[in-house]
Amino acid sequence: MAQRHLDPTDPTAGPAPTGDALAGYLRAQATEFLRALRLHRETGSGPNGTEESVDAARALRRSVRRISGSLHTFRPLLETDWSENLRPELAWLSGTLSMEHAYAARLDRLLLALHRLSGAAVLPAQSAGGPAARSDLATAERGNLTVGAAKAGALLERQLTLARTRAHSTALQALGSSRFHAVADKVAVLASEVPLTTTAARADLGPLAAAAHERLTDAVTGLPLVTAGHPYNSEALIHGLSPDPAPHPQDAPWHQVRLLLRLHRYSREVLLGENALVDIRLLDAGQALNRHRDASEAAAAAASAARTPRIAPATAYALGVLHADQRHEVEGARFAFQQAWQRQEVRAS
Repeated sequence: MAQRHLDPTDPTAGPAPTGDALAGYLRAQATEFLRALRLHRETGSGPNGTEESVDAARALRRSVRRISGSLHTFRPLLETDWSENLRPELAWLSGTLSMEHAYAARLDRLLLALHRLSGAAVLPAQSAGGPAARSDLATAERGNLTVGAAKAGALLERQLTLARTRAHSTALQALGSSRFHAVADKVAVLASEVPLTTTAARADLGPLAAAAHERLTDAVTGLPLVTAGHPYNSEALIHGLSPDPAPHPQDAPWHQVRLLLRLHRYSREVLLGENALVDIRLLDAGQALNRHRDASEAAAAAASAARTPRIAPATAYALGVLHADQRHEVEGARFAFQQAWQRQEVRAS
């Protein structure tokens, strides 16, 4: 059976989906939200919850993102006051529920990277002296990293475990708050009644989905894909350990593309159904941008830990190597996205 590509601009894709398809999609996601919420309450919510509770929290986030994204892309077809009031509440809920998982995944990523790096020779980009001098320097560098890695790992574990615990408490408070109950009530109503405009039921969804795709392609056009096509991007390290705790200046456009790609994917789900086969190129591009986000945030965590007062030089050195390693992962993810996107462009042309 041939794969059915999710292209809202394809004139051969069949009858144009209308607002009825949007209503059905939103009802399905609202039902999934309620099912996940019930499972989450039944399976407990401790910081080391069961696999079922973790899956339930993931399903909650998944449905919230899809509802929010659909309200954004197709907002002209929905009652304005209702949509504009619900969207920021869904964004708050999604962000609150995601932080505990993000801190846990960041810690795992950094500890695995430390383990990998501490077992390998770390050579500086430029070193004075002949082969013997470089060999001695490499041994000293490797020793410093091995000594500092354990302390760096312990420092990261303390900081990120504390952050995870706080995020867990924040999520529990949010799920018990009147604010959350108001959101849940609105989603419960959405499961049976979608507040479309009077003309939305017969309106063509294609132009709005195509606009989401256009916003994505415009954002990708603004990315430095030529730079991302090279193994090293020295400019990416200039601000790495700057005293300024602000996010890395090169990362924001890539994070924006990741969000726009997600909106594009959701709009395709609305048009042809969530069970339709997904274009593998979009999947690869999305995975590359997820890796980019993870590596970027891990690098920032290593840099933040390196600014901890009165840490040992070996610990600071290990954190510096870890930061550089994660920025290298950022560059690798950008290159992977470039390759996936260029495959998509060639296929589209």
